[in-house]
Amino acid sequence: MTGNHSIAAGTPPRIPPGQRHVHGWPVSHYGPVPRFRPERWNLRVHGSTATGAEHIWTFDELTGLPHRTVVADLHCATGPTSTDHEWYGIPATAILDLVPPAPEVTHVMAWAEYGYAANLRLADLSAPETLLARHHNGEPLTAEHGFPLRLVVPHLYGYKSPKWLRAIEYLTEDRRGFWEERGYHNIGDPWKEQRYSHQERQGDGPEPSASPPGVEDGP
Repeated sequence: MTGNHSIAAGTPPRIPPGQRHVHGWPVSHYGPVPRFRPERWNLRVHGSTATGAEHIWTFDELTGLPHRTVVADLHCATGPTSTDHEWYGIPATAILDLVPPAPEVTHVMAWAEYGYAANLRLADLSAPETLLARHHNGEPLTAEHGFPLRLVVPHLYGYKSPKWLRAIEYLTEDRRGFWEERGYHNIGDPWKEQRYSHQERQGDGPEPSASPPGVEDGP
């Protein structure tokens, strides 16, 4: 297992700046909870793959992929941090190994139900703790928390960890996702308090949208 645990004296703080610790696991998402239809569900990897071909797994085929456990915290850009989540699922590195991106790929778009999307740097997807989670604390994810599959990127704010994941698109240039188009920071590092697009520096991402930040923190 990996992740954050008890903090000894003299070590960095557990909670990122501007965050407050909350107990439990608050539900936060935009739009309705989708209905799971196993006969129609699949996970798709497409875009600039090394071979030019896309790859699709059915729900049942996911069980044959490598799995691991990650223990990590979850930081919402609106302020709450919940700690010690035990996630079990498919390492994102396994997906990258099975369907390699083309050499020129620099970013990915994580697509979820209803067209929700979150953009990531390729380095964020390939981070050791990034997981396509299927279980939480030993139980299958609930529908409200992303069943059947949720992308978990613990080192970034929660809007970069979309629930109800359906596809990963390899990109050769960055483009903004749902909340990034609506005024949230293109990178979303909680330790740097990268909450909103007006904080972005040159090179942090494409030109920001003029839309103001929303009040939800996304999935």
